[in-house]
Amino acid sequence: MPSSADSMIAGAGGGFVASIATCPLDVIKTRLQAQRFARGSQGYLGVLGTVKAVLRHDGIRGLYRGLGPTLLGYLPTWAIYFAVYDGIKDHFGETRLGGSTTAGHVYPAAQVKGYQPLAREHPWSLHILSAMAAGASSTICTNPLWVIKTRFMTQPFEERRYRHTLDAVVTIYRAEGWRAFFRGLLPSLLGIAHVAVQFPLYEQLKAIAQQRSPSDVLSPQQILGCSALSKMVASIATYPHEVVRTRMQITQRLLSKEQSASSSRVGIIRTVKKIITYEGWRGFYKGLSVNLVRTVPNSAVTLLTYEMLMRYLEGRSETS
Repeated sequence: MPSSADSMIAGAGGGFVASIATCPLDVIKTRLQAQRFARGSQGYLGVLGTVKAVLRHDGIRGLYRGLGPTLLGYLPTWAIYFAVYDGIKDHFGETRLGGSTTAGHVYPAAQVKGYQPLAREHPWSLHILSAMAAGASSTICTNPLWVIKTRFMTQPFEERRYRHTLDAVVTIYRAEGWRAFFRGLLPSLLGIAHVAVQFPLYEQLKAIAQQRSPSDVLSPQQILGCSALSKMVASIATYPHEVVRTRMQITQRLLSKEQSASSSRVGIIRTVKKIITYEGWRGFYKGLSVNLVRTVPNSAVTLLTYEMLMRYLEGRSETS
């Protein structure tokens, strides 16, 4: 059975590799989400327009703005996520319906051969519980880093408010207080529905792939396919929360220019109403195409790295 330490190492490794590879797409997606211009109106920048603007003002380095807090965020995010996710599956999967404990170690992921733990009788309920608990844990712990990342990526080209991650932490704290680091937390928690769709679907796709596989071990291509499809479905289904979260995370900077200090607390309902009023329902899907291009390979690389590292770590444990 994989330990929590193995899950944390594998999860952090996967997040590290994927975050570097897809940072430019993350920058473009975040800037698109932050735009408050309706599609087709003056001032609106599409995907190509955003890329050209970033390259014209900042060059290639502009596509990696916010990489520091992104790395600092992804490492603990995936480490916490996979540790909690596997930990809950292990705990509940080891108990039978009658309450007795199964002999030996039981890992309740879908397998072609072997165990019939609680996870086999209630696979969706267990995977959804694991995904939501893991998502909530990692989101609450790392939200301050995502606020900093969003501020970095959406800074106006003519303004450089933050020089580096530590400077951003100090500046935001002095200007807005500690609450600013948890701005956008509510829509982020609502986004737990994303992982509640992605990971149960991922487990189910792996089970289907294993049933059709000549061996018990999934190939890297099969893992990539399962992770890509599950991520695509989950992203499309839950994408609006990302736009709302981005708007809320940058709202203080915008308010300081356009509105009085008395209106600084903008809630999720007001943010949603503004998007609907000024941009229509399409406003909730700004940057979706870039997000799919970014998140699908990101998830595929992350989960493939995770699975390969888990196999390596489990192999070392068995031989030691």
